[in-house]
Amino acid sequence: MEKAHDVMARLLDATRMHLEVDGVCYVVNLADHSHILARATPSQLANFEVTPSGYGIHWPDLDVDLSIDGLVRREPVILTHEVKP
Repeated sequence: MEKAHDVMARLLDATRMHLEVDGVCYVVNLADHSHILARATPSQLANFEVTPSGYGIHWPDLDVDLSIDGLVRREPVILTHEVKP
């Protein structure tokens, strides 16, 4: 299987995630994408995995999946440097 995207992700705080997708950096407000993520605890949000194919992010504790394409398409903030928590 060909990889869709090269993705690195980390949680910045209780609502935002830093994504580096194919070398471009984004800050994503997770609550904008899912009402379940909006109500999740910090530990539930912190337990996520990028799918091996690079298509999405999965939160096993919440049974939530979001596509990388959908996350970066909606986000107007594109950063040119790494975000510090």
